[in-house]
Amino acid sequence: MINPKAPHRDWTPDPKNKKLYEGKKFPEPPTFWDNFKTRPTALPENEQKIATDLTNNDLKLPEPDGLKGPELNKWRNIKPTSVTVDGKELTGVELIKWKYQRYMQDYLACVQGVDDSIGQLNAYLKENKLEENTIVIYTTDNGWYLGEFGMYDKRFMYEPGLRAPLIMAGPGIATGKVADAFVANIDLAPTFLAMANVDAPQSMQGVSLKPLLNGETPADWRKSVYYRYYHDPGHHNTRAHLGVRTQTHKLIYYWKKDVYEMFDIIADPLEQNNLLFDSQTAIRPDVAAKFKELKDEIARLQAQYQDDGKFADPKSWPKKGVDGMPQIENLGLKSVAETIGLSAMPRG
Repeated sequence: MINPKAPHRDWTPDPKNKKLYEGKKFPEPPTFWDNFKTRPTALPENEQKIATDLTNNDLKLPEPDGLKGPELNKWRNIKPTSVTVDGKELTGVELIKWKYQRYMQDYLACVQGVDDSIGQLNAYLKENKLEENTIVIYTTDNGWYLGEFGMYDKRFMYEPGLRAPLIMAGPGIATGKVADAFVANIDLAPTFLAMANVDAPQSMQGVSLKPLLNGETPADWRKSVYYRYYHDPGHHNTRAHLGVRTQTHKLIYYWKKDVYEMFDIIADPLEQNNLLFDSQTAIRPDVAAKFKELKDEIARLQAQYQDDGKFADPKSWPKKGVDGMPQIENLGLKSVAETIGLSAMPRG
């Protein structure tokens, strides 16, 4: 549901969906005005702040007449410090509040387009009697900041970006069940193969989610999730970091700065209190013990996933980067088994 008349503007919503959210007011999240007091290492440096980093293009401001080519692109990339709305010039706090509302209207109109499309898909399956042999999976590659910490976009390991939706429906999947278990994106491919009754190759590090989809959580299911972001500085000046998330705590390590942040997710779900920030708190026996436990867990997970730091040096990255597609030849039409076999082969 993207507007084809504005191809230069990422995620421009369908005008009919945009109207659904015009005039609506969205509450600012509790951390919208966060000052990053106990997290001074990387958050203050980020360039994905709603207050200061949304551009003319991001805000979908009307483009000046007569601007073309490089001059128009230059205007689109300006981060405005004042905007005239309904004849009134907005600056300072008033402008920041308006930017947030504008951002949310645009974002939710786009999400509405996704929801509409899913509804059309489900209706088609039902009308054509395909529901009984079709599995529908709704997910994404990451979470998204909707004003939490005053930010938009993703990348950081804090909860809004780390958590992602995953909804599945179809034959072999229990209805109305919510699994309280850790799932990682590396689990998706093994799950798809298991649903097709095909064994996953040894090269895949994830596990099939089929037990969870049947309403069962195996006793040996993972108790933590590992995360790593390599780019430094990454998009929006995000600093390289890695970490672990357990049911109760999170440890983030900005490895190029050699600084840790640790949070008690139960007591501090908004991640405002870095337990390692204050030196007196950090040496408390309970905090020191948890810090060691989480560092040990990171080391265990790095060994399990063979993360030996190879990609810490950009010179070791594949030609298109650590998240780029490898250059491979056209292999033609292959069976599922042949494709799996090829996916496990090393590529130069």
